[in-house]
Amino acid sequence: MEGILNSQQIDQFITHGFIRIDHAFSAEIAVQVRDILWNDLGLDRYDPSTWTKPVIRLGMYHQEPFITSANTPALHAAFDQLVGAGKWLPCRSMGTFPVRFPSNEDPGDAGWHVDASFPGNDPANYLDWRVNIHSKGRGLLMLFLHSDVSEHDAPTRIRAGSHADVARALAHEGETGLSFMEIAGKLDAMPEREVVYATGKAGTVYLCHPFIVHAAQAHHGTKPKFMAQPPLLLREDLSMDGASPVERAIKAALG
Repeated sequence: MEGILNSQQIDQFITHGFIRIDHAFSAEIAVQVRDILWNDLGLDRYDPSTWTKPVIRLGMYHQEPFITSANTPALHAAFDQLVGAGKWLPCRSMGTFPVRFPSNEDPGDAGWHVDASFPGNDPANYLDWRVNIHSKGRGLLMLFLHSDVSEHDAPTRIRAGSHADVARALAHEGETGLSFMEIAGKLDAMPEREVVYATGKAGTVYLCHPFIVHAAQAHHGTKPKFMAQPPLLLREDLSMDGASPVERAIKAALG
């Protein structure tokens, strides 16, 4: 399939750190995904009184609807354009799923952060996982909306352009980079950025630069939010001299 992203979208990705693709997978697949997740939640989807927690995390999923939603021709074409043909690995599982429910309770996981991409000294401790200037292990952060998400439905918050700030913070940290917590400690000192909300119909996918700063938030709507946030894993390392938009964005940030 030929590229689906036009030059304006590529420029937006390099400058703002993300693009939105509508109808990246079908609404029918999203229904199948939600049916599986509702079954595992063990709650009554028609009785909000059973939704007593602000967020419930479900594990990794390998069933066909999950894999299909991540491997449509449109998405594969976009991966080729953003990361480079042959440089990424197809997504063969999806999770974990933070299913968010309407609640006045603090979900406890709504802080600004950058997703880490490779383990530190203790692989079991995610807070010690790391990010380096080459984005070792991760080509993209992806947000898959498996339910309709309005501004009231706990959309992910994205700091537009923050990937450039993170690149500059990583520039002199070498191959070991910074840990999840070390980057989190630097975010308050970074420039203020416009906050964009990852809203859209089920089947919408946001493809984000791996350095993008983002955050969850409380759910003030009426229906649970189903979203997956898998990485696009790399087949080979990125390069500061590479021609892909992910690589060009890092190079542009470093001047």
